[in-house]
Amino acid sequence: MRDLGLVAGSCGGLDVRFAAELVRPAAERGWRPAITLTPTAHRWLESTGALAEVALSTDLPVRSVSRLPGEPRPHPDPAVFLFAPASANSVAKLALGIADNQALTVLGDVLGAPGITIVVAYQIQDTRVHHPAWQHHLDTLAEAGVTLHRLDIGRPWTEALDLLP
Repeated sequence: MRDLGLVAGSCGGLDVRFAAELVRPAAERGWRPAITLTPTAHRWLESTGALAEVALSTDLPVRSVSRLPGEPRPHPDPAVFLFAPASANSVAKLALGIADNQALTVLGDVLGAPGITIVVAYQIQDTRVHHPAWQHHLDTLAEAGVTLHRLDIGRPWTEALDLLP
């Protein structure tokens, strides 16, 4: 079983699609999900009761906050990461190196590192592509070796898993 750093942000459908279309299918494909959520994604999943379902699909704790000094590291160091769904806000922060939550810290610590694979599957409003900084954010991540994929609400999120090595 291979470790997969599975990171999720707060995007529409998270509560019903994350476990069904990403976490469980990843485990069925032989991945061991090491799940880290943005604080808002954690709140969304917790408030809808979906957090328990997500936790059942991994033997590792689901993280959303950093550990305290002296606490053991709860996750292994995966060589493969999938950030899905990623919001426009999180994509911008990752491209700019802003690590203001545990999810972005995990990704920011390995972005551009040799031997590390990162796939970012983002979900945005159609109008976002017109923002003057948006394409620059995508270009920055692509230049760092990130594979980018835009999630479509009408298509399964499992498409992002197909991009993993």
